[in-house]
Amino acid sequence: MDPRYVPQQLEPVVQAYWDEQESFKVAEDPGREKFYCLSMLPYPSGHLHMGHVRNYTIGDVMSRYQRMCGRNVLQPMGWDAFGLPAENAAIQRKAPPSEWTYQNIEHMRGQLKRMGFAYDWTREVTTCRPEYYQWEQWFFTRLLKKGLAYRKNAVVNWDPVDQTVLANEQVVDGKGWRSGAQVEKREIPQWFIRITAYADELLEELDQLDGWSDSVKTMQRNWIGRSVGLEVDFALADGGEPLRIFTTRPDTLFGVTFMAVAADHPLAREAAEGNTAIADFLEQCRSGGISEADLEAMEKNGLPLGVNAVNPLSGEHIPVWVANFVLMGYGTGAIMAVPGHDERDHAFAQSYGLPIQQVIAPADDREIDVMTAAWVDKQNIVTVNSGAFSGLDYDTAFERIADHVEALGIGRRQVNYRLRDWGVSRQRYWGCPIPVVHCEHCGDVPVPDNQLPVLLPEDVTFMGVQSPIKADPQWRQTACPQCERPAERETDTFDTFVESSWYYARYCTPGADAMLDERADYWLPVDHYIGGIEHAVMHLLYFRFWHKLMRDAGIVSSDEPATKLLCQGMVLAEAYYQDSTESGRTWIPPDEVRVERDDKGKTINAVWLHDGTTVNPTGWTTMSKSKNNGVDPQDMVDRYGADTVRLFTMFASPPDHTLEWNDAAVAGSLRFLRRLWALVYRHQSCLSGTNDLNQTLEWDAETREMRRLVHTVLQRINRDMARNQFNTVIAASMELFNGLDHFEPGEDPARQFALREAMDILIRVLSPVVPHIAHSLWQLMNSGVELLDASWPEVDIAALQTSSCKLAVQVNGKLRGQIEVAIDADELQIREQVLANEKIGRHIGESKIKRFIVVPQKLVNVVI
Repeated sequence: MDPRYVPQQLEPVVQAYWDEQESFKVAEDPGREKFYCLSMLPYPSGHLHMGHVRNYTIGDVMSRYQRMCGRNVLQPMGWDAFGLPAENAAIQRKAPPSEWTYQNIEHMRGQLKRMGFAYDWTREVTTCRPEYYQWEQWFFTRLLKKGLAYRKNAVVNWDPVDQTVLANEQVVDGKGWRSGAQVEKREIPQWFIRITAYADELLEELDQLDGWSDSVKTMQRNWIGRSVGLEVDFALADGGEPLRIFTTRPDTLFGVTFMAVAADHPLAREAAEGNTAIADFLEQCRSGGISEADLEAMEKNGLPLGVNAVNPLSGEHIPVWVANFVLMGYGTGAIMAVPGHDERDHAFAQSYGLPIQQVIAPADDREIDVMTAAWVDKQNIVTVNSGAFSGLDYDTAFERIADHVEALGIGRRQVNYRLRDWGVSRQRYWGCPIPVVHCEHCGDVPVPDNQLPVLLPEDVTFMGVQSPIKADPQWRQTACPQCERPAERETDTFDTFVESSWYYARYCTPGADAMLDERADYWLPVDHYIGGIEHAVMHLLYFRFWHKLMRDAGIVSSDEPATKLLCQGMVLAEAYYQDSTESGRTWIPPDEVRVERDDKGKTINAVWLHDGTTVNPTGWTTMSKSKNNGVDPQDMVDRYGADTVRLFTMFASPPDHTLEWNDAAVAGSLRFLRRLWALVYRHQSCLSGTNDLNQTLEWDAETREMRRLVHTVLQRINRDMARNQFNTVIAASMELFNGLDHFEPGEDPARQFALREAMDILIRVLSPVVPHIAHSLWQLMNSGVELLDASWPEVDIAALQTSSCKLAVQVNGKLRGQIEVAIDADELQIREQVLANEKIGRHIGESKIKRFIVVPQKLVNVVI
């Protein structure tokens, strides 16, 4: 055994052994309990970042632990390989996106292997490969036939620079998330999948997801946004198609003082034909995003259309406006405005001098002034100024007005959702082609199964930002599958969230000549899914939805894709900068800064090593390239070894908390592993071999105490490991190590046995976290079984028993000392020891003892 721990030499050897043995290749075994552990697959950007490393280390620790618990463990990895970054790189590098993508995958796969993650690489999925997206296309054609996928014109966020549609979440402050260009509203044909058909199920089954955090479930509930309300028709005073609105507050219908329609509403377009001011306003409304957040943030503007509607309850005439905060894609494209009881309507009414009417009031007769601010309460209210519907609480008003409207045939009760159908079209090249042919005679025709996959050409040249398949007539032009006349392929590609919505299932059935096969039902659902909470309302919602689509197609049998979800915390690092009047801030890499901190960890001084000048700390912030405070995992592995990086990321904080990067703590993790190596080296002669559990041994007092420590700590480790509290598992392991580091076995067989037992336990509990060093030390100890297949250690209950215990001693309720007594000592014996203790005796002196209270095996209180 080398006396030095050199991870740079040791780790490649261990990894080569695992590869040669196919240590992590797994197959279905109906006779064993399975455990499917999955971390969200990465985009192949070229390099792992520390967020990846932390995420994947959490999953790897979990997987290795479950394997030692006897479960049949699947832990796969793949690549979410389509997407806009590859196109941008292709334009910059003048090379096909596929070339950049596959090079990045090769490099990142090597980085993952250097971390020692226990992946079954035979199941690797790359979403840009035809053998994957073929089945996505196949499934989409089934959704088309079932009416769950459709095409329609829709107002979308259009990025004029990237030349593509953006999801609402990709619009930041009215600009494209990547290009920074001002987003425009455009109406173009788009493909949709009918997620709203599953809204109730997606909402209701959140209650069954006990293993998902409440925060994620709340975000999904809010995103789905189920609301019960009333659809009501407002007739136009001069005739024509009535304006239909949806409201959850029919109790405020008497307070409507104006109505507003979207810029794309037929009424607005008609008014614009003879009014240039309205036409100009409609053109202005084309810029900006279409998300609720964008609408909330924008300045609310509008113009009157010169048209009046009629309030269906009061009969009053109400002016109709066009407003920039109303969209055709949300609801009916028209709203009723109640300035007295809606904050947005109140602000608009005040800006334009529109009437404000109070129609609800506090039930306790409190005074309110709706001219000053909208009063929006729903509980403990009473309707006022509402004709025959005055004097009612909210629920009663809702029901009576709904009955009245339905009886007149001008409305109905309705359940609406904030959730909109999933727009899956993207006007870009590097994505899965949508398998549809457009024929002048037959319409939109799904591509037949025998013509799938519709291959995306990979050897392409970008001319600006236009999609190469749009620009290539040879690719576009085809024959209609139905009438065989000339037709054109759909040139939109799928949103990349489509690929990431079902990859977890494809891992279960590698090589299947179908979307999935019977193996999927062995592995699914995923037992533990790991990823960032930022995916709560996009990926994780589509992930659930797609699983239900596959279930209803008879492809899987479970209702939900994952039983448990762990959202890991962010990795933070301090950033440092110097102010420059010419170029703004100059960001300094953390490893070029000498930092002094106070006892609470706050930076009190930071000096740039380059020139000795003082730099400014930002405090803890998310690692980013722009702030130059990112830490390259590969550099860390080169310097410290993979096990050190794994140990630090698991020890620094619980998995679901933020992790503050600390170079000194990383170095401390390396020191611990060196000490562990040195301990085994020191005792290698007595550690090799196996323990005979049947032999009878006599323990001396120190050995008994050491074994009690080992199994007491193991109890805590087992509890925390089951709860995924890996930081406290490591802390307990270090406590155990410190106890062993002071134990000398000598030539005593019993003491040697105890040391081997303790080291056996320590290496096993550390092996999920630091598998390379654990593998090497385990082999040295010649334990007779492969460490990966070794069972998780069990507590020896007998070792926890002790012949003595320590009692805290109080005098008049104040702690004055501690004594150790026999476990079965009676009160007289305990009293004798207390009075014989010099330190405690000083506090009792000659005073009379009024009471002597013993709490068995815990404390003594002497009342004087």
